[in-house]
Amino acid sequence: MSGTARRNGQTLIVAEKPEAARRIAEALDQKGKAQKLEMNGVPYFKAENEHETVVVVPALGHLYTVVQERGRRDYYPVFNYRWVPKYVENGKDKQLRTFIETIASLSEEAERWINACDYDIEGSTIGYTILKYACGEKEKNAARMKFSTLMDKEIQDAYQSLSPSLDFNLVEAGLTRHEVDWLWGVNLSRALMLAARHWSGRHTTLSTGRVQGPTLGFLAEREKEIRSFVPTPFWEVKAKVEIGNVLYDVAYESEKLPRIDLARRIAEETSGKDGTVEDVQVREYQQAPPTPFDLGSLQSDAYRHFGYTPSRTLNIAERLYLGALISYPRTSSQKLPPAIGYRDILRSLGKRKEYADLVKIVLSKRDPKPQEGKKEDPAHPAIYPTGNTPQSALSPPEEKLLDLITKRFLAVFGDTALRQSMRAVIKVNGYTFYLSGRRILKEGWLRLYQPYAKEDEVILPPLEKGQKIPFGQVTIEDKFVSPPPRYNPSSVLRLMEEEGIGTKATRAAIVDTLYDRGYIRDERMVVTDLGFTVTETLEKNSPRIVSVAFTRELEERMEKIETGTETRENVLAEAINRLKPILEELRDKETPIGQTLSEAIRRAQLERRVIGPCPVCRTGNLIIIYSRKTGKRFAGCTNFRNGTCKAAFPLPQHQYGVKPARRSCKICQWPVVEVKPREKRPWNLCLNPDCPSKAKYQKVKE
Repeated sequence: MSGTARRNGQTLIVAEKPEAARRIAEALDQKGKAQKLEMNGVPYFKAENEHETVVVVPALGHLYTVVQERGRRDYYPVFNYRWVPKYVENGKDKQLRTFIETIASLSEEAERWINACDYDIEGSTIGYTILKYACGEKEKNAARMKFSTLMDKEIQDAYQSLSPSLDFNLVEAGLTRHEVDWLWGVNLSRALMLAARHWSGRHTTLSTGRVQGPTLGFLAEREKEIRSFVPTPFWEVKAKVEIGNVLYDVAYESEKLPRIDLARRIAEETSGKDGTVEDVQVREYQQAPPTPFDLGSLQSDAYRHFGYTPSRTLNIAERLYLGALISYPRTSSQKLPPAIGYRDILRSLGKRKEYADLVKIVLSKRDPKPQEGKKEDPAHPAIYPTGNTPQSALSPPEEKLLDLITKRFLAVFGDTALRQSMRAVIKVNGYTFYLSGRRILKEGWLRLYQPYAKEDEVILPPLEKGQKIPFGQVTIEDKFVSPPPRYNPSSVLRLMEEEGIGTKATRAAIVDTLYDRGYIRDERMVVTDLGFTVTETLEKNSPRIVSVAFTRELEERMEKIETGTETRENVLAEAINRLKPILEELRDKETPIGQTLSEAIRRAQLERRVIGPCPVCRTGNLIIIYSRKTGKRFAGCTNFRNGTCKAAFPLPQHQYGVKPARRSCKICQWPVVEVKPREKRPWNLCLNPDCPSKAKYQKVKE
């Protein structure tokens, strides 16, 4: 059915979230004031125009999921599955059930159905499953709305140019991905959990999967490199020279000297001597503007500048999108097509005081064109600000991320920056030292991207060949070669993208799962003993589970479904055929796998309780203890059982999460725990009741 066709009956539009539903309805209402209604506590919106009534009802993301079709939940392999409402799976979420019932009821009054969920694989899958299962197989004749922002005009244009049918290639790709991930996840996870339970008699949640296995494998491999790394010493020779009453750092030509005697000889033979400038090398080079943000680069920059994890960045970006402040964030594009209206967005941004001067710089160009990257996304452009003014106050994290996105958008229209590097070669008693400087000759786009662009300058005075430079004290520094750095939440997402595993929408969730399972800890990711054991068990008994190539090949085949060059049936059959021998391997080796995992689980459970050395007896450890008598928890010494230490300290109770902080108090050096209130940021608690850091709280209490 054409998007311009009109009926007198009611049109039902399915949106992904309540705020999106509201904005869509207001954009389509002839007065811009859609009526907000409720059914069983579920909000929906009614828009009226000359030709029809449009009802926009929201989902809450995925309302349907994949579950085992029949049989017990304590065996594998299992290949029978079906799509069901998510409340069937967990049996507790009454809200999801109410949403489905409301959508089904409203659908009965409709004559036309439209999927207006986010235009990507997940949004296409969400809309399809709702139209099929809640609306009574209306996916067969439903239309599709496609937009990249929640701006009124773009919504109106999308409604006027509806795709007459759903985007079934994306739907098939989405269904396949969910089904393949379920098949691999449920079977492999059960294999691990049942092996451990059959050995120990206790249930513990373990998991692995098609993407989770290789990702943990990356981290474990890096952890092995770090732990087996043998630091070798080296020495650096440095000096400071004074030129025109200004001190400058100079460095010896070899950054890493292998012997201390060599370093000492250089220092002794150059200290207090005059150096001679033998050469001055000046180089000018251009620095092109950055490319627009895709989701991965936004997550990377937000982590670098603000310390936001990828999941947090995505959550904030989605709120900004729902507020019509930025374009759709789940994109892999680095392109900004002219159709988004560069000048209109820039003019809107220029109305805000903080961007007015920057916008003037961009609009002074006759024909502003953005610097673009190579990556494209067929569904959405790169992330950009809409120019809208926030309708309500933003939280500090939202303000920061919006500013970053806005400055990046402005910067891509900037001129190329011009930099200059300068290096003087100085000879001192036969030894070569370098004096380096750098400066910005033309700011270009750097002016537009402050404070996020580095402008570190070391401006050297004019230097001439033959000029004498007096050296003062030349020093040596003892150093060690550093091991490879640990991954952080941002760098591991970049690695996953480079290796072609996971998707822009799922990678952050995979990393979160690794934290939740206790396989990794800390911001600089440390693989735990349990994480190592799981990886080593898989590598030893079925290495294909952690194979990147194995996973990447499945990813590529699923991507072909989006373009119509592969079928869902073929990919599912291939996924099952590959999974069956893996499960047979795990079952054949269940006993040794169960023993290994059970021992690792026991160690991990103890590790999660150990807070640190006991500051009272200094021979035991403080651990988190749960009292069977009172039901409360406290920190107690492991020497309590042998009667040599009775140290015990209170802990916040069960409305708070408590875990070892793995560090000592900066003031008194006692162990510290991390306390996590619900819906609030965690804070650290020193166990020392007399710690000076608590003095101000004690005064307030008194």
